[in-house]
Amino acid sequence: MVLGRPFQIRLTISLIVLWGVALQFISAPLSAQGKPNIVIILVDDMGYGDPACFNPVSKLRTPHIDSLAAEGMRFTDAHAPGPLCHMSRYGLLTGRYPFRTDVNQWPQHALIEPGQTTLASLLKHQGYHTAMVGKWHLGFEEQGYDQPLPGGPVDVGFDSFFGIRTSTDIPPYFYIRDNHAVAPPTRQIEDNSTPGWSRIQGEFWRAGLIAENMELKDVLPKFTEEAIAVIEGHASDRDKADQSTDSKPLFLYLAYPAPHTPWLPSARFAGKSQVGMYGDFAEMVDAMIGRVLRSLDAAGMSDETLLIFTSDNGPVWYEEDAARFGHDSCGVLRGMKADAWEAGHRMPFIVRWPGKVAQQAVSEQLVCFTDVMATLAAITGYSRRDEEGPDSADFSSVLLGKTQAKTPLRTALAMHSGNGMRVLRDGDWKLIEGLGSGGFSEPKRVEPQAGEAAVQLYNLKNDLSETTNLASQHPEIVERMREALQRISH
Repeated sequence: MVLGRPFQIRLTISLIVLWGVALQFISAPLSAQGKPNIVIILVDDMGYGDPACFNPVSKLRTPHIDSLAAEGMRFTDAHAPGPLCHMSRYGLLTGRYPFRTDVNQWPQHALIEPGQTTLASLLKHQGYHTAMVGKWHLGFEEQGYDQPLPGGPVDVGFDSFFGIRTSTDIPPYFYIRDNHAVAPPTRQIEDNSTPGWSRIQGEFWRAGLIAENMELKDVLPKFTEEAIAVIEGHASDRDKADQSTDSKPLFLYLAYPAPHTPWLPSARFAGKSQVGMYGDFAEMVDAMIGRVLRSLDAAGMSDETLLIFTSDNGPVWYEEDAARFGHDSCGVLRGMKADAWEAGHRMPFIVRWPGKVAQQAVSEQLVCFTDVMATLAAITGYSRRDEEGPDSADFSSVLLGKTQAKTPLRTALAMHSGNGMRVLRDGDWKLIEGLGSGGFSEPKRVEPQAGEAAVQLYNLKNDLSETTNLASQHPEIVERMREALQRISH
C-alpha cells in the first residue's frame, strides 16, 4: 500500500515530536547526572606508610581507606605541593604552586586573593553546590573574632563552611560557621604535652584562648557529623527537586585536622591499636571516613560520586618511633613532615569513581595536588583561562584509562621544603638545592665540605629511600635541573 503525501508528512511530524519528547525524557536525567558529585577527603599528617593499601606491613587497621583503593585507583607517585599544611592546602585549592605567594601570611591574612579561581569557585560556576567542613589554614583578614572573618571559604567559592581556623594545636581554638565565630574564644587553656613523646607529638597543644564549651577531643567527630549533615541535606534537596529541573551536584571538601596533634582518640579507640596513641587516633580517623562513606551509600550517592582521598603532608614520626612500634608511618620513604625528602610530600592518594575508574587500579603517574583543578575542570567541561590553575596538569585521561601507563602527563614538579629549600622532580631524577632535610628531620641543613657537592641528586626509580647522593657523579644533570628550577620559579 502506498501512503498519501499528507499522511507521510503527518507521520514524519509525529515521529519528530515523539523523538523530541524522547530526547527531553532522556536528556533531563542525563544533564542532571552528567556531572558527578565530588568529595575530597583530606586528612592531616598521615604518612605514606600508614594505610595498609600503601604499606603491606603497616600495623594500622585502615579498612575504609583500603576499601577506597579496592574500589578505585591508587596513585603511588602523588605529591603535596609543599610538605606543610598551609602550603599543601593552597596548592590543592588554587592549582598554583604555594611558593608563588607568601604563604607565611596566613596567621593574619587570607592567602587566596579576591577573585582568584579555586576548586570551589570553578565548580560553583559549573552548577555545583559547594560546601567545606574542617580545617582551613589559609588565613582570614582578621579584625577580631567578634567580627566577620573575610577572605575565608565562603569568599572563595564555598556556599557554606563549618570548621576551624587552623590546627587543633594552634590557638585560638573556636568553631567558625561561614564567616563568623560560632562563639569567640574567651577562655584560657594551658599548654599540654605527653610524657614519652617528643614535644610536638602526643596530646600536644599550645596555650591560648578557646571558646566556651569547646573541647578539642570533640573536633574530629563533630566534623564527621557536619559532613554527614551536608550529604543528607543534599540528598533531601535532590529528592525534593522538581523532576522537570536539574538538581545541583555536590562538591564537599572535608578537611580533617587529624591525625595531626593533639592525638585524642575516643574511648572506643584508645589503647586498641598496635602503634600507641598515634595509631589509636589514626584508626579513629579511618572509622570517621567509614561513617562518611556509609552516609553516601545511605543517600544513594556513592555511584554518582567521584571521591578523592589523600593526606596534606607527611607525619611527625621519628626513627625511634618506628623502632619502638615496629611501624614506620613513612614506609620506605626518608624523612617526615616539612622535609624536602620524599616522606615530607609523597602522599597516599586514591580516586574512586564507580563505573568510570577501574577497581583495584594502580597508577605510577607523577601527580601533584595542584593537578586536581585541571582534572576536575576537564571532567566537568570547564574551559580554564591561562591564569586559572597555572601549575595544574589534567590527569583525567589516567582515571578513565585513556592514557598509557608509561606516557607521562607531568615530568616536572617543583616545590619548597618547610624552611625554603627548593626541590625539583624531573622524571626519575630529584634535585634538592642544599644538604640536609630542609624541614623537621635532623640534620636540617648541612654546610658542604671541601670538594663535596652542595646539593642532593637522587634517582628515585633506583633509590626511593634517597640513600645515595649522585650529585657529584652527574654534574650535568644537576646543572640542567637547576636551570629548569630557576625557570619554573620565576
